[in-house]
Amino acid sequence: MRVLGMISGTSHDGIDAAIVDFELVDGRLTGTVEFTDSTPYPEELRSRLVAALPPAPTTFAEVCELDTLIGQAFAAAAADAIEAAGQVDLVTTHGQTVFHWVDGGHAKGTLQIGQPAWIAERTGTVVLSDVRIRDITAGGHGAPLISYMDKLLLADVDGTPAALNLGGISNITIVSPDRDLQAYDIGPANALIDSVIVSAGLNDLGYDENGRIAASGTIDEALLAVLLADPYYAVSAPKSTGKEHFHGTYITDAIAASGSTPAPADLVATLTELTVRTVAADVTAAGVTTLVVSGGGCRNPLLLGGLRSALPDVDVVLSDSFGAPADDKEAIAFALIGWCSAHGLAGTTPVGTGAREPRILGTFTPGSGPLTLPTPLIEQPRSLSLQTRD
Repeated sequence: MRVLGMISGTSHDGIDAAIVDFELVDGRLTGTVEFTDSTPYPEELRSRLVAALPPAPTTFAEVCELDTLIGQAFAAAAADAIEAAGQVDLVTTHGQTVFHWVDGGHAKGTLQIGQPAWIAERTGTVVLSDVRIRDITAGGHGAPLISYMDKLLLADVDGTPAALNLGGISNITIVSPDRDLQAYDIGPANALIDSVIVSAGLNDLGYDENGRIAASGTIDEALLAVLLADPYYAVSAPKSTGKEHFHGTYITDAIAASGSTPAPADLVATLTELTVRTVAADVTAAGVTTLVVSGGGCRNPLLLGGLRSALPDVDVVLSDSFGAPADDKEAIAFALIGWCSAHGLAGTTPVGTGAREPRILGTFTPGSGPLTLPTPLIEQPRSLSLQTRD
């Protein structure tokens, strides 16, 4: 079954897409990654989206318009992927998270926009969307959903392997030697760094390419101490967070509390070190032996190098070595969720999200014809092997 997975993450910079052809044999699932691509949002759309995000005020009218415009952007990206790589059996769209409601350590709701009907109408293909909320209704955080794929990918790795995603938010999946699993959001990765770069106009990219800005700055220890004292880091897993907590005003408040006046480059250096410190602390505490890294942050040599220096006894590798290109792993994960839902299988692992039980995820939107799905399967796959088609 060929599935197109699509997501725009907490960096809000564009749409990642991956077409994966899945085959299940004797309980082992193989996924051949046939196509990957990333489509930046038009600058005007990204600016409108960022301006509408918390803590900024917005209107239902703006949310409605963004829901349509982002849905159309996803539809265009899906059509381009299908034109380049051939028809698919299903499109799974994560859409764009605009709010993740966590109160008292419990997730109570989540909102992703990007109306899936635009994708179904443009491509004629069945679309799975709104994939997080069912886990939340079962008592989970609806995140990190990538933990299900991580569990399958790391099933045969010795020791205590972990998968780390460095997107806007850093999240981790840890698999103990007895195969117990723990997964949660650690804290900010690129979200705060990108916010500073955009607000200060440090470059036209909106991110710290190759860590150059951070490398030119000096860590502000007083500010770093304030940032590390955030109570979120002491909350027990499972837990989740997002830009509802870690946003531009958060940085301004932290600077005021520290009494510092960091230059923009010093601020970027400090926020980069914040990610290194928080990730390294959790990896060390869990006794991780192999750390498999993905997400945009792994392309930042200062961030990745900082982790390797802070974790000298841990084998730090990119997810590419497991067949999942580091920039495309989340899109591949949502293709997997689509395959699971289409076959009547759960796409979550409860110990990863905190849910009472696993759940089949998402809502289906029919394509150009009747909604038809494969024959349901009874047992979950035991492992996943990914490979890239030449």
